[in-house]
Amino acid sequence: MSKKKIDKARQKRLAKQNAARARKASGAGNPSMPMLRPVNGDASDDIPFPMPDPRAMEAQLRGMFGVQENTPAAQAQELMSEAFDKMSGPERVALAHQALEVSPDCADAWVLLAEEEATTAEEAIELLRKGVSAGERLIGPEAFEENAGEFWGVLETRPYMRARANLAQYLWATGEEGGTREAVGHYRELVRLDSRDHQGHREILLVLLVEIGEDEEAAQLIESHPGVGTACWLYSNALLAFRRGGDCDGAREALADALDQNPHVPGFLLGETTMPDEPPMNMGYGDENEAVHYVAGAMAGWDETQEALSWLEAQAALPTVDA
Repeated sequence: MSKKKIDKARQKRLAKQNAARARKASGAGNPSMPMLRPVNGDASDDIPFPMPDPRAMEAQLRGMFGVQENTPAAQAQELMSEAFDKMSGPERVALAHQALEVSPDCADAWVLLAEEEATTAEEAIELLRKGVSAGERLIGPEAFEENAGEFWGVLETRPYMRARANLAQYLWATGEEGGTREAVGHYRELVRLDSRDHQGHREILLVLLVEIGEDEEAAQLIESHPGVGTACWLYSNALLAFRRGGDCDGAREALADALDQNPHVPGFLLGETTMPDEPPMNMGYGDENEAVHYVAGAMAGWDETQEALSWLEAQAALPTVDA
């Protein structure tokens, strides 16, 4: 592929990425509900029935673990559990407003309003900031210190974690550098608070660090989690190696590992394979859906690295030599 063709394909991909970000920022979709769920093997996108809101299950968990209190905050959370069980948007929104009347510290209510009532990115971000503040007030500073690293295991912290995750996603979706950098700060803190990364933010953090040029921190993140074999981890490692040393042995070896794990990524990055208009609902490690998931977030990092796409194309075209 000539440089001219690569540039043309890059423009098309960036336009599609910006359109996807705009859809997120406009409130389309549901940022709290995972758009991609890792599964074993290839995954089918055909889900013939609406998926239940996973947040509804937490009411059962609170009952099982005895987390039942007769406080305004607990009453508001019960209303949100009822809201999450509803399939009707207006009913969910009405219950969220009712919950906030009972307790303005109900972070889940602010999140739901950002998802389903906000009409602009600005409105959603404002509501989510209120949700983060509400969660901070409810949890209290002592719990932030005592439970750091294990936050997701404490049920009361989950609404706050969701609010902050949604805020980070909306900030990134704006496509503005300031929004992306603020999002990175939120993702850093989410990963610090939940070291086991139950919400799956570590890979998003890695992609964004690469995008904004925080290569040293990105490399440290990779080094601190050896053995991770996802497309995101391996291709990010290869791109960082290329930035450090160009077409060196280390970069080639890193890219070879990435190509072996998921050979579908170059086609999407180079524009030879068309990205879907909507993200797949599921993915399997090494399949096309995983490639879509990675490329949708990582395009900017590759596009902004001089000669990286030409290098990727050349290396991906080389024949594999069996040992």
